[in-house]
Amino acid sequence: MRFSIIVVCLNAGESLRETVESIRRQSEQDYEIIIKDGVSTDAVTASYLEQLERESADDSRIRVFRHEKDCGIYDAMNQAVQYIRGEYVLFLNCGDCFYDGQVLAKVRERIECDNESRLFYGNIQERLTGALVQSNPVIDDFACYRNLPCHQACFYGAELLKRRGFDTAYRVRADYEHFLWCFYRGGVRPKYMPVTVALYEGGGFSETKENRRRSQQEHKKIVADYMPAGKVFRYRMIMLLTLAPLRTWIAENPLTAGMYQAVKRRLYR
Repeated sequence: MRFSIIVVCLNAGESLRETVESIRRQSEQDYEIIIKDGVSTDAVTASYLEQLERESADDSRIRVFRHEKDCGIYDAMNQAVQYIRGEYVLFLNCGDCFYDGQVLAKVRERIECDNESRLFYGNIQERLTGALVQSNPVIDDFACYRNLPCHQACFYGAELLKRRGFDTAYRVRADYEHFLWCFYRGGVRPKYMPVTVALYEGGGFSETKENRRRSQQEHKKIVADYMPAGKVFRYRMIMLLTLAPLRTWIAENPLTAGMYQAVKRRLYR
């Protein structure tokens, strides 16, 4: 099997259905859907999970695991990894969807043209701003400090996740830390694909005011673990001198996000 698509959920309601149905609309059929539910209690989620369990009797690609509690999203993702049968793994959060029905077909084509990398990543489109966000096509030290693709755009070789899962000590940045582990210690050279992978919902767990503060704290701790202090200081100064907080505000404002991302795409080219 080529792809394992993991969806973790807890009381997600109709968002779960929307995400799963976007997977089932893929023209590429060599995939499985692994749904790891954290013992949801709302009726909408429970009803849809029961429907999927019934359908799994005729479609072995649908696999539902709903009776094991977890300690948060990254613990749930780690739990789901133990069930995967695919060669490459993508995590879609509830509310995130594939950009269109051809995503997996395009990704498969890219993977078959490059057998060297075990981590492929593409772009996302933000639902909140409507902007197409291109990932950095070159992963280097500064990209690792500043601008990594989100996990909804990343296809991991299954062995990477089995070898080393997400560090659940990080509540908000565990996917960021895991990418750095792959790059610096896992021997992986990520490969960019000019493919828009996901419609990214945004506005979720990691973007609350409290978790934005936590994100900054975790970022500081993670980069200190992977980069020398002198390099971290230099990159921090670059961010300050290039008005990073202002650029973040522009990128998150629906009125200016499209213009900002268009300029960024031109710079990447």
